[in-house]
Amino acid sequence: MNSKRPVNLDLTTIHFPLPALTSIAHRITGVILFIGLIFAFWALGKSLSSPAGFDAVSSALANNFFAKLVAWGLLSALAFHFVAGIKHLLMDADIGVTLEGGVKKAQITVVVSAILIILAGVWVW
Repeated sequence: MNSKRPVNLDLTTIHFPLPALTSIAHRITGVILFIGLIFAFWALGKSLSSPAGFDAVSSALANNFFAKLVAWGLLSALAFHFVAGIKHLLMDADIGVTLEGGVKKAQITVVVSAILIILAGVWVW
């Protein structure tokens, strides 16, 4: 097939619309949650193994900056992934599938996620 369409393979020159960015971020947060569950399950297992393990995990989450950062990061990824997942469910139900509806839902996704991420930060710190 001989096509005369231009081919642009440099992704840094492409300006994605907000719905595309929220969809890409939804996939990225899914990967972050998948990897982060390793640490979450490790902490859960350690905290359930013995009273000393529980004390170690609760002490780390209370006093260790890195542990708080990881917890906040996982909660932030979960918040965005949840809100963006609701947006995708609405799209699957044929609600707001127009261009304007997609942009509006992406804006709502960003705002609600930002609020939830700030609340998670207040809760963790």
